Amino acid sequence: MSARNRRLPRHRAWPLTTTDITECLGASMAHVTDLEFLTGHGSGTIVLGAAWIAPHPRNYGRGIHPDSVGVRIGVHPVDATERAATRAVLRAQALPQLLEWVEGTITADETWRLTPHQHYWRLTDGHLTHRDEA
Repeated sequence: MSARNRRLPRHRAWPLTTTDITECLGASMAHVTDLEFLTGHGSGTIVLGAAWIAPHPRNYGRGIHPDSVGVRIGVHPVDATERAATRAVLRAQALPQLLEWVEGTITADETWRLTPHQHYWRLTDGHLTHRDEA
């Protein structure tokens, strides 16, 4: 994202770009309904998140729009001094795992697809972990 359009303080930076994600996901990017570059400070060790938005109503009597069903990806900001190292780890490890997760949403059974899911990648002391969370 261009520095002119950034909404982060100078000491924060996003570790990935739109190009990084679209290159990794390739044709699976068609199943991503939203790609966000988050601006909040409260994500802790989370550096990347993905969510499956299930096709179920959120309110009584109201349906969910079909265009919102699918995968949402959120890139969390990191300290600007850690951006390069974080980016290298995410490109080498997290993006292939993200591709696998997105492809899993496409081939998942109906029961899984009717339930919302969230998956987070956390980076702590240079060690990347990931898991589904409620």
